[in-house]
Order: sequence, then C-alpha cells, then structure tokens
Amino acid sequence: QVQLVESGGGLVQPGGSLRLACAASGRLFSRYTMGWFRQAPGKERDFVAAISWFGGSTAYGNSVTGRFTISRDNAKNTVYLQMSSLKPEDTAAYYCAAHSGISPTTRSSQYDYWGQGTQVTISS
Repeated sequence: QVQLVESGGGLVQPGGSLRLACAASGRLFSRYTMGWFRQAPGKERDFVAAISWFGGSTAYGNSVTGRFTISRDNAKNTVYLQMSSLKPEDTAAYYCAAHSGISPTTRSSQYDYWGQGTQVTISS
C-alpha cells in the first residue's frame, strides 16, 4: 500500500510559478513510477507528467512541455512538480499517482494509488 499526500497548491497570478509536492508513505517508493494528473471542473482528468523509478525517464503532457518539470527525491519519498509560466488554463485540481510499472505512462487507468489532490488556481 502507498498513501499519497499532495501539497503546495494555491492562487498564483498568470506568469507565476508554483511547486507542488507529493509525499508518499509506505515502503519501496523508489519502485513506483510517479505521475501528476489534473482535472478542471467539468473536464476529464488529464495527464501532466510522470517520472520513472530513479528519475531517468520522464514524460509530459503537450500543454505543459517546456513549462513544468517533474522530479523526485527517493530519500524523502517525495515527488515534485515545478510549474512556471502559469496560465489561467492550468487551473485545476492536481493529483499525484503511483504505479508499479517501470516506465512513465500517460494512462490514468494504469496507476494504482492516488492522492486527494491539491487545488491550483491561476488568476489575476
């Protein structure tokens, strides 16, 4: 079992930056590929980013490539999402997820564990 708790959400002006964190409890964090997804009201949950076990491989959604960076610290059982050049369309609840596969995947159905989410609002 893995429990995930996101933090770092908030209200930011367009063009600003924000760093989300996801702390994981349980053993063998380093054996989980970690991902971030987001869901805006009335929309489907979208893939944002994912990172492999030891960070050697990453994947990003088209809308965030070049603006967001995913990283992980296995010693702290934590995965991060650094977001910059934020836009109003980035407004959503952001969810951390874990799956036991070795490679990053964009498919939410392949993730085994999910956090409760943290709200990110981009507005002036």
